Amino acid sequence: MKGLSKGSLFFCALMSAAAGPAFADALIDATKPERLYEIARGFGSAELDKDSQGDPRITGRIEGTKYGIYFYGCVKGADCDDIQFSASWSGPKVSLEKINEWNRTKRFGKAFLDKDGDPNLEMEVNLDYGVSTRNIEDSFNWWTKALKEYKKVVLEE
Repeated sequence: MKGLSKGSLFFCALMSAAAGPAFADALIDATKPERLYEIARGFGSAELDKDSQGDPRITGRIEGTKYGIYFYGCVKGADCDDIQFSASWSGPKVSLEKINEWNRTKRFGKAFLDKDGDPNLEMEVNLDYGVSTRNIEDSFNWWTKALKEYKKVVLEE
């Protein structure tokens, strides 16, 4: 690197090493569901509990729509790898054509009909190795937009 002395390079390397652990602490992954719960509360009501297998689960409401965040890749209810946002509705009849149209034209949120024919929406979020707070907040923003659009486009006829 032209123009930088060995002392300057050493100083930069030292500062990078010192900032490394602080930066790593700021990352959010699925091993600490409490941190994700706190972020979820910034988007509406939320509760942190466990699912039937003992893995963490967050249930909440965004703009009146009930949803869940399920944790995957967990080992004995801890050290999870990733999360999945999920919402389902019972009652409204939605055609398979409408579900296929959603999946064909939308980037976020996988739509499907469950075994009872009820409409569902899911969105996976990979948190392996951690993401920034801003990144996970952006995922919540995408989920909020997907929910709103899904209700407008798929559930309303």
